[in-house]
Amino acid sequence: QVELVESGGGLVQAGGSLRLSCAASGRPFSSYFVAWFRQAPGKEREIVANINWSGSSTYYADSVKGSFTISRDNAKNTVYLQMNSLNHEDTDIYYCATHRSGPLSNYSSYDYWGQGTQVTGAS
Repeated sequence: QVELVESGGGLVQAGGSLRLSCAASGRPFSSYFVAWFRQAPGKEREIVANINWSGSSTYYADSVKGSFTISRDNAKNTVYLQMNSLNHEDTDIYYCATHRSGPLSNYSSYDYWGQGTQVTGAS
């Protein structure tokens, strides 16, 4: 069992930055691939980025490449998402999740989820 808690969301001006945190408790966090997803009302949950166990390998959706950075600190059981150049299109609820099996970009491949944190980019 792993419990995940996201924090760091909020309202940001166009072009601004936020850093999201995903704090884990329970089973050793360092054994998991971890991803950030986002979801708008009425839309499917989509992957934003993921990171491997050690942090040496990352993946980004095309829409956030060059603007968002995923990282992790296994000593603190925390994964981060640094978001720069935010705009209104980035307005969503952001979730972190641990990978179980299957395609890394598919939300059904993830088993433990946090409650989400709202990010709102001002237009």
